[in-house]
Amino acid sequence: MQQKLIKVHPADNVAIALSNLSKGNRILFEGEDILILSNTKAKHKISLVDLAAEDKIVMYGVLVGKALSVIKKGDVLTVDNVRHQSSPVHKKTKDIIWVPPDITRWKDRTFMGYHRNDGQVGTANVWLFFPLVFCENRNIELLKEIFETELSLRKASQQRQLLRNLIHGNDDANLTTPTLAEPAVFDNIEVKFITHPGGCGGMRKDSESLGRLLAGYVHNPNVAGASVLSLGCQNLQAEVFRHALKALNPSMDKPVLIFEQQELGTTDNMLNTIIKESFEGIKAANKIQRAPAPISKLKMGLECGGSDGFSGITANPALGYASDLLAALGGSPILSEFPELCGVEQELVNRCTHQNTAERFMSLMTVYENSAKAAGSGFDMNPSPGNIKDGLITDAMKSAGASKKGGTSPIQDVLDYTEYVTKPGLNLLCTPGNDVESTTAMVGSGANIVVFTTGLGTPTGNPITPIIKVASNTPLAEKMPDIIDLDTGAILRGEKSIPEMGEEILDFVLKVASGEVVAKADQLNQNDFIPWRRGVSL
Repeated sequence: MQQKLIKVHPADNVAIALSNLSKGNRILFEGEDILILSNTKAKHKISLVDLAAEDKIVMYGVLVGKALSVIKKGDVLTVDNVRHQSSPVHKKTKDIIWVPPDITRWKDRTFMGYHRNDGQVGTANVWLFFPLVFCENRNIELLKEIFETELSLRKASQQRQLLRNLIHGNDDANLTTPTLAEPAVFDNIEVKFITHPGGCGGMRKDSESLGRLLAGYVHNPNVAGASVLSLGCQNLQAEVFRHALKALNPSMDKPVLIFEQQELGTTDNMLNTIIKESFEGIKAANKIQRAPAPISKLKMGLECGGSDGFSGITANPALGYASDLLAALGGSPILSEFPELCGVEQELVNRCTHQNTAERFMSLMTVYENSAKAAGSGFDMNPSPGNIKDGLITDAMKSAGASKKGGTSPIQDVLDYTEYVTKPGLNLLCTPGNDVESTTAMVGSGANIVVFTTGLGTPTGNPITPIIKVASNTPLAEKMPDIIDLDTGAILRGEKSIPEMGEEILDFVLKVASGEVVAKADQLNQNDFIPWRRGVSL
């Protein structure tokens, strides 16, 4: 008989419905007869005990909420009878004792990457165009149109062909999968483009933060060189950007071409200059070839978005096991999304290898949450309507499952937004919980690959770093095969264990990192970039 409920931790007083349950159903669970008191959708939680108002709700072994009213055994938890609550944390209470996973089959494995002179290794080889200020976005768009068309980097759109057929009154029944119009001019370099709404106006610190973020993108090993457009009078001056680059790597030898419109004069003169000089840089970068690199050269961003009630028991813990494997191999997993660590702070503090690291994590969390409250919000408002609809009804409940992406390994470093990952092992990076802002930040801090778990389906990618999408459930993978790379639904069916799925994830990561497999986000040419304005976003 198919299992109807699952309890994540022995201390939990709630269970997750694995399928839709009807009012009046009786379920034998852990030796007890449970009468289902309300119609309960799969992924939602039911109480395993009678709860009075103000009683604590425990899931994943941690406090995730409190009852607002009486909740009977067998009744469903909702936003009407449960409120967010998490345990306070004040200090590190114990040291971590970690038993790493068996890495025997991995220790001699390599991936084929792009070796940079500073010792970093890229999983991609990108020439990047971006502006220092939004005033140059139009010129970036013009350059994108020119380069993508002439280098044959743009795929012929199926929808464009459909519209053309409709205009000419042709039958659209024989549309085929889009293909390149003609062979690409270069076979070993990608040309990508970033636009953004920042660089001037607002607060000066936002422009400075953007400068550090963009410098991180240039320093990322996936980038071979860059063309940077500046107006000349904006807050984010070219010199501020150069200073941020130098702070990351004083001896950086990548070609970084900076063009200032107020010096170059007419738009035509500027664009002609950019095209000529950038083309020479792109030709040189195309000569860089992949070569074997140890797994320790991977910096893997751990992201979740469009999460559901199954994310915390399938995709996230499986990614957590892959994270532990990478940490044991000397690589650098990166766990971000600080609003989605609310409620599990004590566990994370205790996993910090040094007291000052633990203190920095607590400080960053406190400052961030206080700024959210000052703006009239708070971490408790983090779950999205989609999260709530699929069973994640409090921030602590969402966080307890989201944090599983970070596995169990010791935390070697805690970084603020735009700081660059330099230490092997698990790193915590302060970012919002918003999917694209968080992914944008991890790539700016050095992530050369990102694994993105989702329960609802999130179509997003990054301009320079492959984004691998992992579904928490098979119906999603079957419904959205164009955006999902891997399916962890086999865990729910008992066909695969979390370690088995974690190893499958790491295997796939190495294939994408080597260029053997193109992630779905790159196939769809999804290149999202959203900088974080501090204190505004959860």
